[in-house]
This record gives sequence, C-alpha cells and structure tokens, in this order.
Amino acid sequence: MRPKVGTFAHKTGDLAEMVCSNSFRSDDDERNAVGLLHWEMRAAGSLVLEMAGRHRLPAGGALAVDREAFSRDVTAAIRANPLISVVEGEIASLPEDGTWIVATGPLTSGSLAESIRVATGAESLAFFDAIAPIVHAETIDMDVAWRQSRYDKGETEEERTAYINCPMTREQYEAFIDALLAADKTEFHEGETAGYFDGCLPIEVMAERGRETLRFGPMKPVGLTNAHARDVKPYAVVQLRRDNALGTLYNIVGFQTKMKYGAQTAVFRTIPGLESASFARLGGIHRNTFINSPTLLDDRMRLKLRPNLRFAGQITGVEGYVESAAMGMLAGRLAAAEIRGEALPPVPTTTAVGALLSHITVGADAKTFQPMNVNFGLFPPLPEARGGRRGRTDRYKGYTDRAKGDWTAWLSGQASAQAAE
Repeated sequence: MRPKVGTFAHKTGDLAEMVCSNSFRSDDDERNAVGLLHWEMRAAGSLVLEMAGRHRLPAGGALAVDREAFSRDVTAAIRANPLISVVEGEIASLPEDGTWIVATGPLTSGSLAESIRVATGAESLAFFDAIAPIVHAETIDMDVAWRQSRYDKGETEEERTAYINCPMTREQYEAFIDALLAADKTEFHEGETAGYFDGCLPIEVMAERGRETLRFGPMKPVGLTNAHARDVKPYAVVQLRRDNALGTLYNIVGFQTKMKYGAQTAVFRTIPGLESASFARLGGIHRNTFINSPTLLDDRMRLKLRPNLRFAGQITGVEGYVESAAMGMLAGRLAAAEIRGEALPPVPTTTAVGALLSHITVGADAKTFQPMNVNFGLFPPLPEARGGRRGRTDRYKGYTDRAKGDWTAWLSGQASAQAAE
C-alpha cells in the first residue's frame, strides 16, 4: 500500500524496507540456526539474501546491510521482472476468488486486519515491537569510545572493528538505569496490552525486570577490551553497529525503546561517548499484528477456511526479517507448485525452513502462541546426540549438517519434477 498509504514506522515507498534494525543476525551456517536459514535461502535463490550479500556491511559474524541500498535494489529487481506487476494502493479486504498470498507484514492496515479477523473467525493477536535509535557517527566521541567486534569476530580487520563501544563504570551504569526507569514513556491506547516479543524488548522493560538485566543483555561487557584503558574492565558497554555503507550512521544495538523523544535524547546522552550525539532517527514503538497460525493454517500455509488464501511472513507468527522472508519464499513455491499441478513433498522438519513451518502450523501450542525466531529448539532431536553445554557445539553442527543434506535433496526433487515435465 505504500507510498499511497503510509505507516508509523516506514519512511519510503520501497519494498523490503528495514525498519527496526539493519541486521539479519548471525551468518554462521554451521552452528547457528539463523545462519543455517541464510544458507537454505541462498540455496533456494532468495532475492533477499542475494541483495543482502550485495550490500553487506562489516558486522563481525553478523549479516548487516546498508538498509537504503538494500531496499532500493530489491525494489528495482522486482520492478524489472517482466512477470511481475507492482500495483500501489491499499487492499481493504481479502479477495474472494483466485490464488493469493497475504504477506502484509507486521503493520497490516486496520481495514484489512478487520477483514482477516472476520474471515478467520478469531481475534487477531498482536504484540508491540520497538525501534532502536540511529546516531550520526561524527558526533560520537572516539576519545571515549573504541572500535571492536565482540571477541574480535570477523575474518578482516574491518569486520573485527565493525562496532563502536561506549564503556560505563558501575556508577555510570546505575545512573543510566535510574534515568531510564524515570523517563517518560509512550502510553498505550485504551484496550491495548503490552504483549512484547522477548527477542525485541524495549530497554525500559528489560530494566524493569531487574537492574542487572541490561548488563547481561545488550550492555554485557564481555569479549571487549577498552582501547583507551586496556587494564580497566568496563562494568557495562553500549554497542553501536554501522547502519550504512558510508559509515556515517550507527544504530544502538539492542536499544529498542518506547521512551518519548525528549526523554530519549536526554537519557542516551548520559552514555559515555554519546554526550554530544546527534540522532538521525529516534526510537519508537508500533503494534505488530499476527494470526493464530496453528489453528488457522494447514501445512501448506493455506487458510483452512479459505484454501485459496495463503499467509506468509511475519503475520504468520514468525519473528525477524530472515524468518519472514523465508516464509514468503516458501509460500511462493507452494503456491506455484499447486498452480502447476505439482505434488511437492513435505518440507523436511529437519531444515530451518521446515522447522519454522512446522512450528507455526502444527508445532506450537495455539493457546500460548507467540512470535518465534528460528532456533535449534524447533528441530527434531539428533539421534544419540550428546546433551548439556559441553556437547552443544557438536550438536549444533550435527543439526546444520543434517539440514543442509535434507534441504538440498528437497530442492533437487523439485528441480527433477520440473525437468521431467
């Protein structure tokens, strides 16, 4: 519907606009579930992962991108495809006839959300998502801050210095927590409840759970050495990650917030190194809508009550850019196969894509269904896998090795079926 109908969070009319962060998280495809998902999507020819690779920024072991260039080129590729027509405008109700994929994202318009509610016969679920602020790099005091990725991760010097770190003493941390807790916050509208997704909690909510919560979360001081005082271990560290290719913008990692704008500038400028910070964007909060997929969708992502409609992306109850894009990619393949009269075999649940699909369609408890990132807890156990923390590294490698083989076989089966036609 953009740019004709905007949202609170989006700033452009481009496709695949990244709002909350510029990171697709870990790119480790051997011992990390989201890195494995990257691998599977690349193997399937994902446009999103192709463009992410083209506009990759140094971020240690993470896959971070220049968000504006990424979105621009995804949009250009879609518009240049002769088989695709891009029609701008709001769809206010679910179509009655034809084959459709509903991938409206977390900010589904009110009228369409109401149409979905009526069609499903169930109340839409919702949680609140928060946006982290972005700082102009030139306003960060590098006499206080230093560049280093946690544990010096990365194969190049650029990757090993991809983050800017602002150290805090115990006294500075305690003062920051006091200011955070006392700051003016955004109020919810009547009837709304703060059902946050735990992987994207506002920092104030984390601080309310305990004064040390942030120090063991986004502000943990481990894996870092202060370049200005190597013998002094920081009590806490605020990290900023590069947000564009020019390196002129940095987002404050994990600092999603629902503080009011005036409070944000006051509180964030108490962070050592950010006393004179200028903000390109302040944080915000918005409502994300998702359906109770375990009760509403079949194993082919079709709405049980109206199987000509598929749902995909974050509205299905997956959380994260990559997970949302993966479900869109899968919905497209399933819809195309159905139209062509092909009988695709079930997606292996041993793969990252299959594990996500299984979770949102049959694996999750509908009564407590909440958005979920991909994680190895969604995968079927490995036979005779060693348990406990000591066996975790080998176990994760076992998950990814098994998944790669099964995903490759699933894709090969589709290619063989199409070649035989």
